[in-house]
Amino acid sequence: MEITDHIKSLATEGQLLATAAQEAGTGARVPTCPGWRVHDLLRHTGMVHRWATAFVVEGHTSYHPDGGEPDLDGPELLDWFREGHGLLVDALDTAPAGLECWSFLPAPSPLAFWARRQAHETTIHRVDAESARGGPLSPVPAAHAVDGIDELLRGMHARPKSRVRTPAPCSLRVRATDTGAAWTVRLSPEPPQAVRADGAPEGRPVDCELSGPAERLYVTLWNRLPLTAVTVTGDPEPARTWCEKSGITWS
Repeated sequence: MEITDHIKSLATEGQLLATAAQEAGTGARVPTCPGWRVHDLLRHTGMVHRWATAFVVEGHTSYHPDGGEPDLDGPELLDWFREGHGLLVDALDTAPAGLECWSFLPAPSPLAFWARRQAHETTIHRVDAESARGGPLSPVPAAHAVDGIDELLRGMHARPKSRVRTPAPCSLRVRATDTGAAWTVRLSPEPPQAVRADGAPEGRPVDCELSGPAERLYVTLWNRLPLTAVTVTGDPEPARTWCEKSGITWS
């Protein structure tokens, strides 16, 4: 996906998040984030949006701490969230292609990193807001879902801080039945190593495979849907390990 595609996704997903949060009410529980209510979700995501905006606008070339979460609720919190989301979209949309600033995953450029990361951050938290509201989830375009799976497997969990480890090596294949995208993930006492091989899965057998439409795989791998939302074949233990250990928290 191009930077412009990620910015468009970010704009759409943030608007959907705000709408779902307003319809649910800021005191509603968020089933996909145990212990959170919608006001926690809005404060967190809004804080992250402003944190990302600071890198893009101010050009920090090393880690810069976030500004904290506001003591707001109700309509004031929703207005604050919408304002921060709009500032982030505008910052990315007007940033120079040669932007230099800190980032934490490999990417073609810092601008590409922040546009992609915030598009997926906002999509997953939009799912959280819609889970609090109830009813069907808004669809995730297949290309966006595939890109998000790739970022999660080959970016977020390739970092040393990933907790997805197994005492003995094993393997997990993730296969999108609607797009042909496929990844093989090697689990071990070290951080996961994922290799993408679209089309026919690589010949080497794996211990477990998760398959299904890209959208379902994306949301399931982020632990927003249960494993029953996709097809699990082979030994289910690697899939269970993923669900138990892949949660990403703010720190």
